[in-house]
Amino acid sequence: MDGTARPRRADARRNYDRLLAEADAAFLDHGTHASLEEVAARAGVGIGTLYRHFPTRDALLEALLRSRFDGLTARAAEVLDGRSARAALTAWARAFVETTTVYRGLTAALMATLQDEGSALHASCTAMRGAAKDLLVRAQRSGELRSDLDPTELLTLVSGVAWACEQTAGTPSRHIEHYLDLLFDGLAPR
Repeated sequence: MDGTARPRRADARRNYDRLLAEADAAFLDHGTHASLEEVAARAGVGIGTLYRHFPTRDALLEALLRSRFDGLTARAAEVLDGRSARAALTAWARAFVETTTVYRGLTAALMATLQDEGSALHASCTAMRGAAKDLLVRAQRSGELRSDLDPTELLTLVSGVAWACEQTAGTPSRHIEHYLDLLFDGLAPR
């Protein structure tokens, strides 16, 4: 064996795609704790098929969210374009809140995976923490944010904003902006 992965059979690929589509629908309706049995049934497959593709709930979430999280990590570099360090960090934090509130319960799941290296979501969360760190350090060096804040604390606080928004379905953008303004005003140097 040469170590390369074999392409999925057409029916296996269809099952994979259906599972992702139905998981997305179920998580939108019921949050990240939606029944995986229901996801499998909605996709027209057995629970064993779901677990062959996604051995854990986190693996399923990771597959659903991978491109969003990669985009969020890449966004850290994009927001620097011509903005103050605080404005760049605020823009990234807004994108973080919008991304992590797509499913109820996702914010809590992400915070738990920062500490769980075995989680399928851990690598994505670690990459986001790295992106946040770069923006945070820049804001601290410019004197726009307190110097005693570390990246994990920043993600915890921004996740708190996301959690608050998650509690009210369809939180308007102005609430997100207001919460982030309150947060970053509180993180200004003393």
